[in-house]
Amino acid sequence: MPSLRGKTMFITGASRGIGKAIALRAARDGANIVIAAKTTEPHPKLAGTIFTAAKEIEEAGGQALPLAVDIRHEEQVIEAVEQAQQKFGGIDILVNNASAISLTPTTATPMKRYDLMHQVNIRGTFLCSQKCIPHLAQSSNAHILNLAPPLNMEAKWFAGHVAYTMSKFGMSMCVLGMAAELAEQKIAVNALWPRSVIWTAAVENLLAPNARPFCRKPDIMADAAYEILTSDSVSCTGNFFIDEDLLRERGVTDFAPYAMEPGNELQPDFFID
Repeated sequence: MPSLRGKTMFITGASRGIGKAIALRAARDGANIVIAAKTTEPHPKLAGTIFTAAKEIEEAGGQALPLAVDIRHEEQVIEAVEQAQQKFGGIDILVNNASAISLTPTTATPMKRYDLMHQVNIRGTFLCSQKCIPHLAQSSNAHILNLAPPLNMEAKWFAGHVAYTMSKFGMSMCVLGMAAELAEQKIAVNALWPRSVIWTAAVENLLAPNARPFCRKPDIMADAAYEILTSDSVSCTGNFFIDEDLLRERGVTDFAPYAMEPGNELQPDFFID
């Protein structure tokens, strides 16, 4: 059976939400998790810190290294990667999960918010990948996984939030380019995106609270990520996976346990036709 036991994962934004769910799924195998996120003190609207996440990961069976990292700052990423190398002896997997969002039209998007989305989503993904690649190249089954959408270049996915879509598609273009660039080094680069909206604290703040019954739990993304990250890095690369589609291909037939409230019609996520 494929396993992540003993593998070291560097996950950005893993203090909560989908990033933490991916970490906890890997921890059940006994993986080492580097929690690279900003939150060190409790937030009034967003539960979870790097330290509470570390406790949960260790209780689930993994080892955790909580590191306060703002991926907009190169020196912080370099230091975090070095600490991961020193603590666990290498890095096998990078999950570019951290993301910033503002669903605002062009004239209502302050440049400060524009810069945040592009610095976190595109630049942060590129930067973390760049610094992890030398370590990933030493792994026997190296993976980079970006939580990024398929490159669906239709105007409807830009209209209303041009800046956000540009930043997320930038993460997707990293997959497209790096998968080809890193193939000779046997480093897989893939994207994963949800078919339905995933209910997290961040989504709760973004959407109306009454949207909860029409969303899925982060567990579906965690299980889909697990399938990708336990696949062969040579043959499984350059893909834009959708969580439900991937799990169906791998034999999952019952998706009711992933629903926040089974039986309701699910809200499709952005970029999904």
